[in-house]
Amino acid sequence: MVNLTIDGRCVSVPEGTTIMKAAASVGIMIPHLCFLEEINEIGACKVCVVEMQGKIKLITACNNPVEEGMVLYTNSPKVRSVRRTNVELILSQHDCSCATCVRSGNCNLQKIANDLGIIDIPFKKEVPSAPWNQDFPFIKDAGKCIKCMRCVQVCDKIQDLHIWDVQNTGSRTTVDVAMNRCIEDSDCSTCGQCVTHCPTGALRERNDVPEVFKVLADPDKITVVQVAPAVRSAWAEDMNMPEEMATEGRMIAALKQVGFDYVFDTNFSADLTIMEEGYELLKRMDNIKETGLPMFTSCCPAWVKFMKSQYPKYADRLSSAKSPQQMFGAISKTYFAEKIGVTPDKICCISIMPCIAKKGEAALPGMDVTGTGPDVDIVLTTREMVRLLKAEHILPELLLEEKFDSPLGEGTGAAVIFGTTGGVMEAALRTAAAVLEGANSNPEKFNDVRGNEGRREVTYHVNGIPIRTCTVSGLKNARMMMDDIINGKVIYDFVEVMACPGGCVGGGGQPIKDGVEMATERAPKLYELDKRRNVRFSHENPEIKKLYADFLGEPLSEKSHELLHVHEEHLV
Repeated sequence: MVNLTIDGRCVSVPEGTTIMKAAASVGIMIPHLCFLEEINEIGACKVCVVEMQGKIKLITACNNPVEEGMVLYTNSPKVRSVRRTNVELILSQHDCSCATCVRSGNCNLQKIANDLGIIDIPFKKEVPSAPWNQDFPFIKDAGKCIKCMRCVQVCDKIQDLHIWDVQNTGSRTTVDVAMNRCIEDSDCSTCGQCVTHCPTGALRERNDVPEVFKVLADPDKITVVQVAPAVRSAWAEDMNMPEEMATEGRMIAALKQVGFDYVFDTNFSADLTIMEEGYELLKRMDNIKETGLPMFTSCCPAWVKFMKSQYPKYADRLSSAKSPQQMFGAISKTYFAEKIGVTPDKICCISIMPCIAKKGEAALPGMDVTGTGPDVDIVLTTREMVRLLKAEHILPELLLEEKFDSPLGEGTGAAVIFGTTGGVMEAALRTAAAVLEGANSNPEKFNDVRGNEGRREVTYHVNGIPIRTCTVSGLKNARMMMDDIINGKVIYDFVEVMACPGGCVGGGGQPIKDGVEMATERAPKLYELDKRRNVRFSHENPEIKKLYADFLGEPLSEKSHELLHVHEEHLV
C-alpha cells in the first residue's frame, strides 16, 4: 500500500494506482476529457492536471501512479488557472454551437467548461472544417473534434481496424481517416464504437429523424415500425424515468403516441431468423464436419462487413440468412402487405435499432425483394428514437402500457436475448436441439454460451452429435478467433459474432454514458424478459407457425430463400 495526501486527506491505495483513481477512492473526482481506463491513458487533454508539493510543473492524474508521501492538490489556484487555460484553448478550436449539438446536456467538454465558469474565450477562434460524406451511416464534424484520441484507441485496441489516425502537428493536429482515405473507401465496419466513446458531438449517427417526420405526415403512406430487442434495455436511460416505469408496454405506447400506424417487434423476425439459420446449420453440418470450418452467424452487419473486408476467402461460411431487421422488412412488404390489402410501395418500414451499421445494411444490394425500394426504408438508432419522443413532448411514464400489434408482434424468450452476446447462439441451439431430439430441452440448458469475456467456447452433445460453439463480441476478439481457425488451432461448428463488446446492448446506437460501459447492466434485463416469456423457443412462436403455414411453407423453402436469404452474388 502507498500512503499519500490529497487535498488534505490521508489516502492509502495499492501500489501502481493512478492519482485519478486514488482521488476517486475518497470521493475526489478529478475532471478529464480524453481518459478511458485501459484504452486511452495518454494525458492528451491536460484537463486532469494536479499540483504536487515540491514540483514546479503540474502533472496529469490519469497516467501518473501514486508515490509514497506524495502531497497533492487537485484544485489549487495554480491548477484551476492552468486547467481553465487548457479548456479555453480547446474551445478556441471547437464549434461551440451547443444548442444544435446532439450531445448538448451529455457532453463532458460542455460540463467542464460550465464548471470552470468559462463564458468568454480569450484566444482567437480557429475552428477547423473538413468534408464528409453526409450519406454515410455516421458523421464526423471536424469542428467539434478535440483531438482526445479516444476514437483512435477504441478502433485500434477494441476493434483492431485502425480506421482513425493523427494527422499534422502542433495546433494543426487533427484526427482523420487513416492513410488519407475517404471513410467510404476504408475498412470501417460502421460498428459505431468510436461514436459512443467520443466525449463530444464530433462523431454522431446520421440524423434520419426528419425523414420519419416527413413520412408520418404523408397520408398515402402506412408507417410500420419495428423495435429491436436491445432497444428495450436502454431506451429510457435518457428519458429520466424510474427503472420500474421503463417497460416494453410504455415503449410501445410512446411509439403509438408518435403516430406510427403499426408498432411491431423485431423479436418476431429474430424468431424467424432462428428458424432459417437453425435449419441451415443442420443442413450444412455434414460439410462443416468434413471441412472443419464453421458456419458463422450473419445477424450483425458490422461483423459481416468485417468478414468480407478482412477475411473474404471465408465469407461463404457466413449464414445466408438475412438479419432480423431485413427479414422483417421483406415480410412487412409481402406477407403483411397482402394481409392488409395494400401494395408494397404503400408501406414505409422503419427500424429502431441499437446499431449504426443497420443504416448501411438497409441500403445494401439485394435488400429489395419487391422492387419498390429498400425493404427497410429508414433506420433510427435508440438515441434517435429518444430524440423523436422528446420532439413530440411525449412522457412515457404517464402512458398506459400497450402491446405490440399483430401479426408481426409476437416474440419469444429466445428472440429477446438476441440483443446480448451469446443470445443468437443460445436461441439457435434451443431450436436445433428440439429438431434433432424431437422435443424441447430445458431452456436453461444452453446458458453456458453466455458471458462477457469476449470469447467463449462450449461443446454440446445434441442427440449424440457434438456441436462445438464459439461466441465472440468485439472485432479484435473476432480477428483472433479467425486467425486461430485459419491456423488450425481451433475447430468449431457454429460461431456467433457480434461486433460490439457485450453484443447489441452495447451497440453504437445506444445511449451514451461517458466513460462507462453499459452492456453488462443492460444484458440482465433481456435475460429477465426471456424468463418471463410464456414461450421461450422460436419454433413455438404461434405467429411464426402461421407465417410458414400461410405463406412461406417451411424453413429453407424456395419462397424463404427468395425473401429471407442473401442471394449467392451478394454472399461475398
